[in-house]
Amino acid sequence: MRRARDGRGSFADERLFPTDEISRNNQTMTIWFAILICFLLGIGNFALHKAVLESGHPLLGQMPRFVHMLGGRMSLITEFFVLLAAMLLIWTGWPAVLGAYLIYSVMNGVAAWMILTNRI
Repeated sequence: MRRARDGRGSFADERLFPTDEISRNNQTMTIWFAILICFLLGIGNFALHKAVLESGHPLLGQMPRFVHMLGGRMSLITEFFVLLAAMLLIWTGWPAVLGAYLIYSVMNGVAAWMILTNRI
């Protein structure tokens, strides 16, 4: 039997108190849920990005050559790497990245709305 930290008593049988396992399962579910939310936000970002690229807005003509490389696919590849980095950081224990990616997605959404409705 293991001794308690103070050396006086012993720990109860750990199988009777599976709180560590439940806590671990909850953390795992939270991580998977955060990754799912991040992935869904990424799908929205890709859809908005593609819609803006196909809109033919005059503002696109002022963008650097990087945006137009491979028919606009290079900027979509960059968008993919941003999503991948966010998902990997969430997976490695940085759940606050989901908040940052949410803010990024909202800003993308507002910018795409302004471009697609010719408010800019």
